[in-house]
Amino acid sequence: MSTIRGARERARIEVTAAIKDEARRQLAAEGAAKLSLRAVARELGMVSSALYRYFPSRDDLLTALIVDAYDAVGEAAEAARDRTGGPPGPHPGRWLAVARAVREWALAHPHEYALIYGSPVPGYTAPQDTVGPASRVGQVLIGVVRDAHRTEGLAVPPQDPLLRAEGARMAADLADDLPPAVVVALVSAWAQLFGLISFELFGQFTRVVEAREELFRHAVHELGRSVGLLDGRHPGGGAGQASGAGGARA
Repeated sequence: MSTIRGARERARIEVTAAIKDEARRQLAAEGAAKLSLRAVARELGMVSSALYRYFPSRDDLLTALIVDAYDAVGEAAEAARDRTGGPPGPHPGRWLAVARAVREWALAHPHEYALIYGSPVPGYTAPQDTVGPASRVGQVLIGVVRDAHRTEGLAVPPQDPLLRAEGARMAADLADDLPPAVVVALVSAWAQLFGLISFELFGQFTRVVEAREELFRHAVHELGRSVGLLDGRHPGGGAGQASGAGGARA
């Protein structure tokens, strides 16, 4: 019985992968709004009722594709972080490596990137299942800054009085071991990172920016400075007090 059960499970995995692959092909050709279970089944030579045993609705299939995409870009970010070593390490270099890995994944998978960072799909509401995968890139960026804070310290940016309460709330939710001003800067940097990538991928840089790799590297370096990463060229960052696990730094 175990042999039969194993063969059935392998067959289910293969069919599920084939359904997702065809759905991604249709995303590239038609866009997420036009994704249809019937069309996917037709292209695979399946009857719709058979496909429903794998994905009961279009939204279930979309959710699976969204989770896969978030996991894929998250894995790319994590692999880049790991290749550049753990703490103590060159934190600005790790920050840049993670950002470049996200950009490279986006350029290689534009339709999957558009699915998770483009326009919302009409009539679709993402379930709680997507929250964990969606946070992976952000958690990697937080981890790089956390490692810097614990070792060489951070040039903590000034606290905007208007964001004092919001900064405390975000720090409690996202990284309660980091100064609230750093967490505010991290959230802003996270949004700007994906804004840079989206502008490039969706054509807003056309006839505006030619040296896109160079601009990206410069902008990401500045984002790293904004969250307090010390790079040796700008001691203290000129932003605020440098602090870390060992206390204040001169």
